Amino acid sequence: MDAFAAVARARSFRGAAYVRGVSASSLSDAVRRLEARLGVRLLNRSTRSVTPTEAGTRLLERLGPALADVASALDVVHATDDSPAGMLRLNVPSIAAQQILPPLLSRFLQAYPRIRAEVVAEDTFIDVLAAGFDAGIRYEERLQGDMIAVPIGPRTQRFVVAGAPAWFAAHGRPQHPRDLDPAHCIGYRFASGLTPSWELERDGQIIRVPPAGRVITSTFEIGLHAAIDGLGLIASFEDFLRPALEAGQLEAVLADWCPPFSGPSLYYPSRRQMPAPLRAFVDFIRAQSE
Repeated sequence: MDAFAAVARARSFRGAAYVRGVSASSLSDAVRRLEARLGVRLLNRSTRSVTPTEAGTRLLERLGPALADVASALDVVHATDDSPAGMLRLNVPSIAAQQILPPLLSRFLQAYPRIRAEVVAEDTFIDVLAAGFDAGIRYEERLQGDMIAVPIGPRTQRFVVAGAPAWFAAHGRPQHPRDLDPAHCIGYRFASGLTPSWELERDGQIIRVPPAGRVITSTFEIGLHAAIDGLGLIASFEDFLRPALEAGQLEAVLADWCPPFSGPSLYYPSRRQMPAPLRAFVDFIRAQSE
């Protein structure tokens, strides 16, 4: 069942084998044995893709929490009070993977040498437990009500609107959000295909600007370099833009329309038996906060 879940999530025998450190043929044999025992096909296989059947999808939804509980039980067996062991699986947005998680994760793994980490950076919103992750990082408005949330990283953040000095010299500096031409705004596209509007707020008034500039990207660095090179304005996390702002490559505008908001949280499902690596990571994050 664990082999089936790994292949179904990876949509590939080879990809699942690489992550698990086993051969693709061993996973294929395990899935065939499971299908034979159940008397139902769980995966549709072709030369290009592997996808769960309807029965496989239903099984995967139920297996996620069950396999997580099994992993937790095994962690307890292998761990001691002062030396937890096992795999910590995290799902995080790409900006957190770049700006927040690296130094924390490095210090954590140095403190717990028997723990391994698997981090998947993506900007889609998923059920972390059903997808086989122990925890995720999200912002307050994206948290599900039945999750436990522990602040991680900065307590407050904010977006800023910025552009290159040469761009402002050529086009002028906007004094109000209505001065922003969508054709001059660099956009960020999520994996879902959504390109969210910029939201600027002051005194309860919200103005949305749909970016439609020359550059639309799903990579923060592409947007940053486009702004530095004078291809348009960018709206992004102040922490991400700070090096360019301090170097004079970018200048911020509309500061009074960019209020702070709550920083991200590590979130995980409430359950009786937490995996030992997750418990250690939660305790580590709380100690760092203190």
